[in-house]
Amino acid sequence: MKKMVLFLVAVSMLVLSSSRCTPSGVSPVPEEINSTRPAQAADVLRRVMPGQMEDGAVKVAVIRNLSNSDHTKLFLSGCIVEGVSLGFEVDTFITNGDNGLCREYIAQAIAGDYDGIILSHVSGYAYDALLPAIEKGIKVVTFDSTPYKNDNIGTELLPGVTSTAQEDFKLAELSLNAITDYFDHSPVRVVRTHMSPDILPLDNRKTVFDRYVREGKIEEAHAIDLTDGSQPRASAKKAFGKLLKKIPEGSVDAIWGNYDELAKGCLDALLEAGRRDIKIMSIDISDNDMELMRTNQDIWVSTAAVDPSLIGKSNMRLLAMKFAGEESPDTYYLDAQLVETSKLDYSTNMTNIGKVVDGWGVEEGVFDDYDWMEELKALTHKY
Repeated sequence: MKKMVLFLVAVSMLVLSSSRCTPSGVSPVPEEINSTRPAQAADVLRRVMPGQMEDGAVKVAVIRNLSNSDHTKLFLSGCIVEGVSLGFEVDTFITNGDNGLCREYIAQAIAGDYDGIILSHVSGYAYDALLPAIEKGIKVVTFDSTPYKNDNIGTELLPGVTSTAQEDFKLAELSLNAITDYFDHSPVRVVRTHMSPDILPLDNRKTVFDRYVREGKIEEAHAIDLTDGSQPRASAKKAFGKLLKKIPEGSVDAIWGNYDELAKGCLDALLEAGRRDIKIMSIDISDNDMELMRTNQDIWVSTAAVDPSLIGKSNMRLLAMKFAGEESPDTYYLDAQLVETSKLDYSTNMTNIGKVVDGWGVEEGVFDDYDWMEELKALTHKY
């Protein structure tokens, strides 16, 4: 296959790069893993996924059309660890929100010898870009994307694709209810953040915010609308830092960070200005987020989130089901929880947060009830 220029993510649990193309400075999977995993799992893979194993390996491309944020790293780590546990070869691609680059990666993955594609955060062109993959027999799962004809959810879903998403409307409601419940007056005066254009989950969340405004629960005191998807935190800090100079103390109650990188940028601006009078309620979470929340408990009150690692794992499991000829759903939504800063202690991290947040990252029953899957994981010692 043609070699690709890959942006591969180094994950704390595992650093994975392509066995076919290793860019300078990226550490590959240890040779003993590369050499023993296929040998142990090959017989099972040939039995369960004969079409994908015609060339001796099951290969998956994961394309993330966002910046290399903490959330992105956790999502990709879920994909990588789950894929390796099933005996797959997994390559990851990050576009930093560059739609031209994303189109190029999709086209190159289709032209290459990948058996499956997981595509994250593509709106406006997902259907047309992925159609050649389906026609070629490549299996596809998308996350927070719109693989629908004419980019219109509710119309024809690209046949054979499973479209997954977080419960974005619930995420928005959890975070906005945290704002309205915190204050004893109504409407609550809020600075709204947003990143555009055409980022489906953020657009969905904004519709809930707009509804709360119409219902008189919230007043949009100010809005920060950003377009630089490659540096969301820095962009938010710059924009809110400029706006903050025009906001007298006591005139705004809270910031709604509808994406954690935007919340972090606003926090940076508050701290730089020496301001601690405005609260932050946000969406999404990472270890870095929790560290900042604990350090600034008087500012960052809560965040609503879905376990990003579980998102990656569930997407990879859905793809594996397609390889194995199992019945897979057209759509799948991952449930959301509210994480309150007051419940986080200094030992809480992304691996043990389930101890303080009920239902967090529960994997049991999420597309894992297959004998062949258990057999593969037992062989690779990753279950």
